[in-house]
Amino acid sequence: MRQLVRFLLGLLLLAGVAPAHADELRPGYIELTQQTATEWKLVWKAPILGGLATRAEPLLPDYCRLALETPQLAGPAVVAKGIVTCSKPLDGAVVGLKGMEPGSTDALLRVAPLGRPVQTERLTPAASSFTVSAVPDRWQVARTYFVIGVEHIVGGFDHLLFVIALVLLLQRGWSVVAAATAFTLAHSITLAGTTLGLFGLPQAPVEAAIALSIVFLAVEIIKARPGEPRLSERLPWVVAFLFGLLHGFGFAGALREIGLPETDVPMALLTFNLGVEAGQMLIIAATVAVLTALARFAPQARRPAVLISTYLIGAIASFWFIERIWA
Repeated sequence: MRQLVRFLLGLLLLAGVAPAHADELRPGYIELTQQTATEWKLVWKAPILGGLATRAEPLLPDYCRLALETPQLAGPAVVAKGIVTCSKPLDGAVVGLKGMEPGSTDALLRVAPLGRPVQTERLTPAASSFTVSAVPDRWQVARTYFVIGVEHIVGGFDHLLFVIALVLLLQRGWSVVAAATAFTLAHSITLAGTTLGLFGLPQAPVEAAIALSIVFLAVEIIKARPGEPRLSERLPWVVAFLFGLLHGFGFAGALREIGLPETDVPMALLTFNLGVEAGQMLIIAATVAVLTALARFAPQARRPAVLISTYLIGAIASFWFIERIWA
């Protein structure tokens, strides 16, 4: 049982040494949009961190010529635009990135032919190219953005710690389900509204407030007493819903960084959100499994393990909050 406790603490310590941004998913982005029968507009965004900006470059077939404008610095990424002139269609051609070394940040490829469905693919160091299809799979966008959503919630450490803290606070089946459902509904509202341009908030204060929401849950867990339910325990779905609205702005910020296919926004938005939920369910299931194992094999260690984990979560979130205020 000590191994289970050490495993949980190890996860939290790993989160503590991670970068302190709310949404750590920052892949590169390369887009080919057809303008005429022979010309394509290219947009290439490479994060400064992760190796793409210094080592990778667009991969195009031999019969295409790229005229690239001077790259510009845009926040945490380098953005370059240009015109690709091809002597024949890209159907069956291999496009992507060259120079992606092991450990490089992933990149999202989007190919938008005239009058045909958009094709999207996740490029990795192990699979850095993609064959353009004459008749693309209609579910390419769905698959790509679903995987991005799962990776975002699992790799976005502040969202990860918030969900873990929510489970540690409630620890009861139906309460966890109700709170998770409310959290889902809330962040779906702000994610969709912000992505569609209906409303929005500046990203910096959102990131700081997300860290503060984790601190709030940590304090609630530590102050919890049997027979004296606190507000977060009496109305967990209300608390989860309010904080879910906040976290939705964080998800939307990450999705803006990734980019959305102009002609497939509803599909990309839906499947990204479904991916987030799938990742969230994995986190909840893993946390509940650890708590259940502790209750069965070492019940006397359950409360100390919860408290130690909570103090670690609260300390990490407090550090994030201070750093994000002064960033």
